[in-house]
Amino acid sequence: MRKYLLLALLATTGFAVKAQDSTPNRIIPYDYQFYQKFNSSVYDPNSKFHSSIKGFYSDDQALNSRYDSLMNYGTDSLNHRSWAHRKLFQEHLLQFKGDDYNVYADFLPDFQIGRDVSGNRNTWLNSRGFQVGGNVGKAFSFYLNGYENQGKFVDYVNNFIVKNRVVPGQGYGKLATNTQDWSYVTALLSYTPNKHLNFALGYDKNFIGDGYRSMLLSDVSSNYSFFRARATLGSVQYQTIFAYMLDPGAEKLAADRRLGDRGKWMAAHYVDWNATKRFSVGFFQAVTWADAEVEGKRGFDFNYIHPFIFLRPVENTNTTSPDKMRLGFNLKYELFKKSSLYGQFMFDEFTAKEFFKGNGYWANKWAIQFGIRGADLFKVNGLNYLAEFNTARPYTYAHFNRLSNYSNYNQALAHPYGANFREFLGILSYSYKRFDFQGQAIYSRYGLDPEGMNYGGDIFKDYNTRAVDYGSHVGQGIATNLYYVKGQVGYLLNPKYNLRIEVAGTIRQERNGLGVNKTGLFMIGLRSSFRNIYHDF
Repeated sequence: MRKYLLLALLATTGFAVKAQDSTPNRIIPYDYQFYQKFNSSVYDPNSKFHSSIKGFYSDDQALNSRYDSLMNYGTDSLNHRSWAHRKLFQEHLLQFKGDDYNVYADFLPDFQIGRDVSGNRNTWLNSRGFQVGGNVGKAFSFYLNGYENQGKFVDYVNNFIVKNRVVPGQGYGKLATNTQDWSYVTALLSYTPNKHLNFALGYDKNFIGDGYRSMLLSDVSSNYSFFRARATLGSVQYQTIFAYMLDPGAEKLAADRRLGDRGKWMAAHYVDWNATKRFSVGFFQAVTWADAEVEGKRGFDFNYIHPFIFLRPVENTNTTSPDKMRLGFNLKYELFKKSSLYGQFMFDEFTAKEFFKGNGYWANKWAIQFGIRGADLFKVNGLNYLAEFNTARPYTYAHFNRLSNYSNYNQALAHPYGANFREFLGILSYSYKRFDFQGQAIYSRYGLDPEGMNYGGDIFKDYNTRAVDYGSHVGQGIATNLYYVKGQVGYLLNPKYNLRIEVAGTIRQERNGLGVNKTGLFMIGLRSSFRNIYHDF
């Protein structure tokens, strides 16, 4: 880790030049529902906005006006309200402002109670959190939040926790078979030395794409440590990420606790080019490798640090490389003023002669996404929509070593299903004054593994244990259909920390030859946060 921190320090000081003008710097934590409120600005042909690289900056010229209006909704400009009323409904709990700094702090509750009528199970969540953030001058900003949690989940989520030893998207704790106890922390330091560059050092997540899911890099898994650099030159934005992750499911190198969980590294580069006002194309490449093996420690590989060359030739120079390279594309075309077509393609492995034979060769592994999204549907202000299709062939994202597969902390780095699936989903959201409405529907078909078999859906299994060489197809194994519908209504109390009263209902049915698993969940809660937690799997 000393090398990792030194890398961040050298990169930051190496570009430490005088800040120019007002530059984008203050990251908005990525939350799908909240980000929908920027759609009319982001998917505007006149803005040439780099929408596929998240998170966005609140002080970006294209977003700052909209962000300020959202954060200050309902503010009493004449200050006629009491201190208690302002703190509960309008302001941060604590805020300190000066000529060149702004620091705030808030308490973040997330209290929920629910009932699964299908599983005859009560659910609840008791989360107490905080956030601290702000900026010092125009060039430096920071954000920190943390949560202490106890909860009892609906059966299918609880079964996932028991099996994978991780609370989805959050991490490890005192995990039992019925109720769970865990903590969750996010931290990010952002530095913008000039109008072209931004550096971030974080314990957080990253997301690349214009869809609800990402087949390249998503925020499904737990937080991880990373150093990130972004450079913007005209119509091109470049991002590079060097990340250190943990794999508690990997076999330990020692019987005691001295070495802890096994670690892995990722180097990911992405360049996004707004070729025209309506069309953009992005190229993605990522390589993952184990930090150490039984034979010895490898650590960070500085061959992958160079941001201006392709990683594939570098990886190939190691004649016995155990690393895993993946390549991908992201495309977007702004069809109308506030509507966009988008898509992704991820290459994992490809053998041309087998592909053109059409024989279902197992090593032709790829993932595809395409969809359409937009704002102000039917000219109704604040009515946003998204329709999306995702698929990944069996064994995509897997490797012969789980420490070089495409995962972090027992969860996928791309789609939550892993591989061997097809998915259709739609989301409709509407905001009116303090009310937020959202409806979501998913149909997916995937293949589960019979005992002792590997049909390619579980990316943590060694692909050398595969059940088929030829005739591989999506849905092989135990063919399973999943139906998922969720509706939720929120009433915003305080926009500064997204404090809201929320009511939601979820219907889920998983059906295959082994039986049917049903969920009918009703939930009500007092919630506060800007974060994505995915339970739609």
